[in-house]
Amino acid sequence: MSVAGVEDTLEVDALDVVKIVLQWARESGLENTAEALSRETATTLNCVDDLETFRHDITRGRWDVVLPSLAKLSMPKNVLEDAYEHVTLEMCELGERDTARAILRQSNVMKTMREEQSRRHARLEHYVSAIDFNASDAYGGTTKEKRREKIAEALCREVCVVPPSRLLALIGQALKWQRSTGALPPGTAFDLFRGQAPAEDEEEEQCPTTSHKRIKFSKKSFPECASFSACGGMLATGSADGFIEIWDPYSGKLRKDLKYQADDALLMHDDAVLAISFSKDSEMVASGSQDGKIKVWRVSTGSCLRKFEKAHQEGVTSVVFSKDGSQVLSGSFDGLIRVHGLKSGKLLKEFRGHTSYVNSVAFTEDEAHVLSASSDGSVRVWDAKTGECKHTFRPPPPVNPNKDDDVEDTYQTGTIPAVTSAVPNPKNDAQIIVTSKTNAVVVCTLAGDVVETYWTNKTALPHTIIASTTSPRGEWIYAVSDIGEMYCFSTETKKLESTVFNLHESSTLGVSHHPRRNLVATFSSIGELKTWKP
Repeated sequence: MSVAGVEDTLEVDALDVVKIVLQWARESGLENTAEALSRETATTLNCVDDLETFRHDITRGRWDVVLPSLAKLSMPKNVLEDAYEHVTLEMCELGERDTARAILRQSNVMKTMREEQSRRHARLEHYVSAIDFNASDAYGGTTKEKRREKIAEALCREVCVVPPSRLLALIGQALKWQRSTGALPPGTAFDLFRGQAPAEDEEEEQCPTTSHKRIKFSKKSFPECASFSACGGMLATGSADGFIEIWDPYSGKLRKDLKYQADDALLMHDDAVLAISFSKDSEMVASGSQDGKIKVWRVSTGSCLRKFEKAHQEGVTSVVFSKDGSQVLSGSFDGLIRVHGLKSGKLLKEFRGHTSYVNSVAFTEDEAHVLSASSDGSVRVWDAKTGECKHTFRPPPPVNPNKDDDVEDTYQTGTIPAVTSAVPNPKNDAQIIVTSKTNAVVVCTLAGDVVETYWTNKTALPHTIIASTTSPRGEWIYAVSDIGEMYCFSTETKKLESTVFNLHESSTLGVSHHPRRNLVATFSSIGELKTWKP
């Protein structure tokens, strides 16, 4: 009998698959379904491919095959103890005392036996250490073969063979849940062997200049913020009336496959929602409101996972998740940057130094630094661990097309423009893209050295940029102005390649880019959001 690899199976956790299958039902709010699946999967997943082969392997003492199977099954404790005890004795009889010792001392089953049945465990320790092996005494007056038959009978009573159709039904339900959360967009194929959807072909990045879809809000409200999910299947908006809505960015319609939205039970705050952001896995969305509160929601169920009642003393202007989804970074009108823990519900860090509103916050790609942009006209780069401010700088002043060419551009007293955002450059981790209320978007190093400046207009009267975003790979930068124009800058040619006029009939408030597609969303105070495509 081969014993190779037996030791490697001893610490495998059982029923991992059961937990995964049940997770989708519970997170979808389907408690009755989850309860039914608990009963179903207890039988369905406690199965073997072929019962006769399983019995045959036991009666022939093929423990190198049987033990890995047992590690994946849910068995009564006494049945497992009998099986592991017998395997230990057989290893002693074969002279494989190192293997017997490993099973006895390292497997979870035998560790429990040592705590609860010390005399039984001590007996096995005796056989492991003994020089001679008395088979009749060790096997309790019977034979090894008869003990195998008895163990095979006990184990086979606890398992079954499940028709493939039942397992396929469970897989189908799991895929349906993934589609409902946007993790698997409608119509997307799924590769069961790789455990994921096939990778989408990357689109050649082009500037969106054609109106695609229009979302109209109620007369008394308008979107204050908007964000695409990382999976690309959702677009979340936060409104002046406190509501949060999840849209299909391709159809422009409300996601009615989310039950709470179909029932008109929308996510909401008591005050205007000023900031919104998805987690990296698209399973959660964080929202910050005018009254200084932050809420974290489960997208699939609409349940509020965590509420930070006093996240800030004033309105929350920016929120973003850490990569692992365990923390939320926020900025506020109170001039502070804070990090909040989702598990603890507590304030973890605070960054002080800005003298006016904090308009945006972001982690660098490696999450070693925090970036902040403020109405005090500065960008600050913070050490994410210590909270120390490593760099403070101001972007270049705006260009006055009517100035004397011999006069250097400088800030005038009381006219330092607010910086609206500072985000990592997708093309270069060591750079940041800075937007201020001027007529330019600037690419800087973390120390503030200017690498590139993208001007909206240096010859005619320039208009003020109020927000910007980048394409996924950073080949384009899109900036929107106070009069509703969108400037499309190519980072390849370093030029303004296109301008989209009349985005909205009234003041444009912001812009957001799809994570994979050439799709840009702009939103306005007249109560509408538009998406744009090439």
